[in-house]
Amino acid sequence: MTESLREHRQGPVQLRGKQIPQSTTDERLLRESGDAEWVHSDPWRVLRIQSEFVEGFGALAELGPAISVFGSARFKPGAPEYELAGQVAQGLVEAGFAVITGGGPGVMEGANKGAREAGGTSVGLGIELPFEQGMNAYVDLGINFRYFFARKTMFLKYSRGFVVLPGGFGTFDELFEALTLVQTRKVQRFPLVLVGVDYWSGLLDWLRDSVLARGSISREDLDLIKLTDDADEAVRMVIEGLRDLSDEVEAAAAAESAGTNGS
Repeated sequence: MTESLREHRQGPVQLRGKQIPQSTTDERLLRESGDAEWVHSDPWRVLRIQSEFVEGFGALAELGPAISVFGSARFKPGAPEYELAGQVAQGLVEAGFAVITGGGPGVMEGANKGAREAGGTSVGLGIELPFEQGMNAYVDLGINFRYFFARKTMFLKYSRGFVVLPGGFGTFDELFEALTLVQTRKVQRFPLVLVGVDYWSGLLDWLRDSVLARGSISREDLDLIKLTDDADEAVRMVIEGLRDLSDEVEAAAAAESAGTNGS
């Protein structure tokens, strides 16, 4: 694409050509400053950050039960991962869930396409990136974010589970942040299913043979992750995981009630 035709989303603003900045909003926020200029500019950034949370909460508040699907933006239509994402999304919609992705191409587009074609709600949470390709054409409800942390909050607040297909650093970041928040009990436990046995087995082997073996995590932490190659089984694992969690919550509430009555 020529310089004059390049497009860039910056929150609600669309930029082209020479108007495209050389750095992202996140980068400018986190950049170390040698003077006190940030004292005057950063309080205004807080208002922009606040607006992203307000817009996200407002747009997604009535979404209903949803599952997020993560994976690489680099897989083209027709690739096995792209098609598998569509099959997973279709199964999730048939099970009564909306589907949330990062709104981009690749696995995300495959999942949004599958959700739309199955008659479900297809959501995209986009992010400002220097090499951004824009929201894919299969997103029915899309929100563009400047800040990664605001976007991540929306994934975690409005998703009841996560299905993760093969991906790169961004996918790893989403996967491990979700695991960390569950492990530290910052969020309620939810189903987390990896799809792609060949792709993910090496990572799981390393977690078991190196990380767990050295005591850096507990056996229960590994139990948070399920693995499959099959789209239908991935959906079943999500449903069963939510059912098990519901049973645990009910049992805990009953035990607490019995203890209170007994005292």
